[in-house]
Amino acid sequence: MLFCEVFLVINAIAIDGPGASGKSTTAKLVAERLGYMHLDTGAMYRAVTLACVRENVAPEDSPELERIVAGLDLRFTRDADGKQQLLMNGADVSLDIRTPEISRLVSAYSALPYVRERMLEIQRAIGSSEPVVCEGRDIGTRVFPDARFKFFLSASLEERARRRHQELEAQGFSQSLESIIEELEKRDRKDSTRAHSPLRQAADTLVVDTSNMTIHEQVEFVINHITERGLPAAGEKV
Repeated sequence: MLFCEVFLVINAIAIDGPGASGKSTTAKLVAERLGYMHLDTGAMYRAVTLACVRENVAPEDSPELERIVAGLDLRFTRDADGKQQLLMNGADVSLDIRTPEISRLVSAYSALPYVRERMLEIQRAIGSSEPVVCEGRDIGTRVFPDARFKFFLSASLEERARRRHQELEAQGFSQSLESIIEELEKRDRKDSTRAHSPLRQAADTLVVDTSNMTIHEQVEFVINHITERGLPAAGEKV
């Protein structure tokens, strides 16, 4: 237990923030630069949502939902080109979890205490096996509260909606900017007010407003903050 606690303090980098604040892309690129695993917790909750949607199980159907979640095997691996992918029960669902339907439904499933406790077990198990850059909404407050570095990325609602709109268009999906703003507002309210593991800033986190920052600038900011303080990196490429 002591080993695990010391490991988390040294080798976990926590990046929290609301949807479309840039945390996922930033975490991914920071992980690549440092040679760490990108522990994408949002992808894990999306996988839970996908599994339930495929079996037509609603969030309120507790027995069936718990059966599905208990049986999920979620693993992050790399393909032949070195690209990280999420396997759900052995199948790559990296693209399937990024559809507008899953984006619209994920908040309802991810707010459920049983789902969060099960994902917490998996996340901590992964974090205890290798260095990680972990992003989500409760990483610095609950998943890795002893992480040595904690960042909270924020941005204006309008800028976050613009980013999400561009992301969806790049994936071939069409959705109006107005509806995206509405969805982000709804998700923000749900995430911030839920009883279990709400979205909030840890007391010792560094808040970064990314509204006027490019992804490159966000990554450089995080990397510089980390390396200036001498974090040992696995396969460091900085």
